[in-house]
Amino acid sequence: VQLVESGGGMVQPGGSLRLSCAASGFTFSLYTMMWVRQAPGKGPEWVSSITTGGRSITYAESVKGRFTISRDDTKKTLYLQMNDLKPEDTALYYCARQNPPFRGQGTQVTVSS
Repeated sequence: VQLVESGGGMVQPGGSLRLSCAASGFTFSLYTMMWVRQAPGKGPEWVSSITTGGRSITYAESVKGRFTISRDDTKKTLYLQMNDLKPEDTALYYCARQNPPFRGQGTQVTVSS
């Protein structure tokens, strides 16, 4: 099982980034997937989840209206479109499989002027 995130970087407040997570080693389409982030000195924070087929999508209040989660089961890839980024969005972003739990190594997002 492998989850490999990409797309992180440094961006100014108000900017956008699109994160990707390439999955392998399991049947991606059968699992609920999520994005989780961890800021320096803080615990993990759930960001968003998407169920199989994209039938149900949920977001943390802190990102609702700014972030969009999506999945492409043909490409075995999870996405997170992040718009109107704020300094408080700075964190290491992980994609994760819900059950059984597994997560990638993460991609760093830094929002700073």
